[in-house]
Amino acid sequence: MTNSEWDRIVGRLRDEVGDAAYRSWLRPITCQGVNDGSVRLGLPTRFMRDWVATHYAERIRSLWGAENPAIRAVEVVVEGTRSATALAPAPGSAPAPAPQCAAPAKVIPMPQPDTDDLGAQLDPRYTFRNFIVGKPNEFAQAAAQRVAEARAVSFNPLFLYGGVGLGKTHLMHAIAWHIREHNPERRVLYLSAEKFMYRFIRALRSQDTMSFKEQFRSVDVLMVDDVQFIAGKDATQEEFFHTFNALVDQGRQIVISADKSPSDLEGMEERLKSRLNSGLVADIHATTYELRLGILHSKAEQMGVVVPQKVMEFLAHKISSNVRELEGALNRVVAHSQLVGRAITLETTQEVLHDLLRASDRRITIEEIQKRVAEHFNIKLSEMSSARRSRQVARPRQVAMYLAKQLTSRSLPEIGRKFGGRDHTTVMHAVKKVEELRDSDHNFSEDVELLRRMLQG
Repeated sequence: MTNSEWDRIVGRLRDEVGDAAYRSWLRPITCQGVNDGSVRLGLPTRFMRDWVATHYAERIRSLWGAENPAIRAVEVVVEGTRSATALAPAPGSAPAPAPQCAAPAKVIPMPQPDTDDLGAQLDPRYTFRNFIVGKPNEFAQAAAQRVAEARAVSFNPLFLYGGVGLGKTHLMHAIAWHIREHNPERRVLYLSAEKFMYRFIRALRSQDTMSFKEQFRSVDVLMVDDVQFIAGKDATQEEFFHTFNALVDQGRQIVISADKSPSDLEGMEERLKSRLNSGLVADIHATTYELRLGILHSKAEQMGVVVPQKVMEFLAHKISSNVRELEGALNRVVAHSQLVGRAITLETTQEVLHDLLRASDRRITIEEIQKRVAEHFNIKLSEMSSARRSRQVARPRQVAMYLAKQLTSRSLPEIGRKFGGRDHTTVMHAVKKVEELRDSDHNFSEDVELLRRMLQG
């Protein structure tokens, strides 16, 4: 094992879980070495060891197995102790005696090699049972559930798209888990577009493209995450296009995710865009306050902790960018309470999350929203505060009010004052009107979503 392996794994984990969860749980990990195919990771407390073993050890094992096939298991221990759990011996070898220790380790064994090793590991947390449904994601969730439950559906592929941390990967994992549980004879292959490309490059180098084609074209359900990664990579797109056609022609299901709709994927061949658009395209919108609150309650219930309602409401209001960041914030608050022994209050929450909240507050202002919306709809910035009520001006003004409500912590009266001293009821009407239009007018909804992403990006 080399330090570079661990550095690469930590880097991947940080990208996946976000900075907040990384600082709380992963940065304290020390790599204590490798013994007979098992990596030993140390953490300073029993609580942190249990948390990491439950929530991250399987992913660490999966990433390390990809880096170094000799690694068969991961042990998570309290620093300074030895594991009391023996690793599963390699086939044909004598079992080693279990070493004595003060704190038992959690061991995540390497699964037996099978056809699913071609793809990525599935996260056991990402199931339909753990997916909180709300207005922004109900359509995508319903489509994913239909694909998981039905042998054949009228739409192929299912294309899920939305911003970072809104639930695309969760739904894809949920589909795979549901099929494995209810139809285990069906072969499901889930992997990232990046891994698809690397597999293809490896096949080209080894001059074994026929084996590559057989592996990918013999599955019942192919799921490719973050397909935008192959944009601009012509050879990979060519192979993906032919794989896509072969599976569709055989009546096999394809599920794909990306950060943009197929039509907006730059660097993607037109024929591939057309193919991606040929099924059902489902957008996952930005979370609403109510959905974020529901996610927090579900997360706290899974963690077995009681969090004051005021703290929940505060987090749901202040952290609106994505679900991963929201869950990471709750993890930090709970960990601080349990490690330091202080009750969870609004004051301690603000103290623990001061860096995250400061960045969130700094991110977007009403003035920025007004400027960006005015530019987008080609009206003067002064019209945001003017008395004009023509539709050409009123609709962009309503969009700006809606985004100000969604993306800032300002109250309705404060927002109204920024728009020429308007009453808070005017803001409420604007928010309701934009929500209704988003439900009924797909193009309008795309416009609002694009503005939101530009402001948050």
